[in-house]
Amino acid sequence: MESDPACKCAAAAELWRDWQTGALAVEAAAAPPVAVPVPGRPTRPRLVAPRELPRRGLGTQEGRAALVHAVAHIEFNAVNLALDAVYRFRELPDDFAGDWLRIAAEEARHFGMVRERLQDLGCDYGDYPAHNGLWEMACKTDRDPLLRMALVPRVLEARGLDVTPGMIERLSAAGDLETVAVLEVILREEVGHVAAGSRWYAELCRARGLEPEATFRELVREHAPGHVQGPLHAEARLAAGFSAAELDGLESLRLRRD
Repeated sequence: MESDPACKCAAAAELWRDWQTGALAVEAAAAPPVAVPVPGRPTRPRLVAPRELPRRGLGTQEGRAALVHAVAHIEFNAVNLALDAVYRFRELPDDFAGDWLRIAAEEARHFGMVRERLQDLGCDYGDYPAHNGLWEMACKTDRDPLLRMALVPRVLEARGLDVTPGMIERLSAAGDLETVAVLEVILREEVGHVAAGSRWYAELCRARGLEPEATFRELVREHAPGHVQGPLHAEARLAAGFSAAELDGLESLRLRRD
């Protein structure tokens, strides 16, 4: 619930260090988790519907700053999402908490890198509007870790694997190699974050006797059909734990929507 971005990121890093040294542990007898409709976040950016976000080209510094701000907002939300998984699903093995505490610390580092680049461009986090889609999905999946792993890492965050290479290409063409360097780090490490979601999704399916590929297709059709857009970055998704059959299913779903 920490609202200051810098303090939240520092706390996420501290949590991960404490977990590694054994100073932090899951308390099975702790009070049960409660709903978090609004997590800790600053009063800005102003949250709007996705369709209200202005589209800007990358040929200007303002356009590049707007893109970098959108990435910063995703990374900030990713810190909250990872921490919420640890808080909410404490009945899972300790390795689950360890994975998502590590990811929270890495997302916090990503946010710091992107924010620094945003400041280089003469702006700061909060200067542009943003949308609340990531946290809305967190609220929709707060009752079930299988649903959370399927729809947040494997749908919303995996979308970043698809779009980031194109962003890197366009920014390279615009000569913004500093932002490219930041995005290359994020893309490389986000493969591991989505892979953690894939691993825990598969483990939860096994525990419940569910066939993971068919279950994933059904969950996407039911809860997130509009989030499947192309083109899919097959190489990154395969490295992140998707099967070729899953990619074919997502591609078919996308084509039916189109």
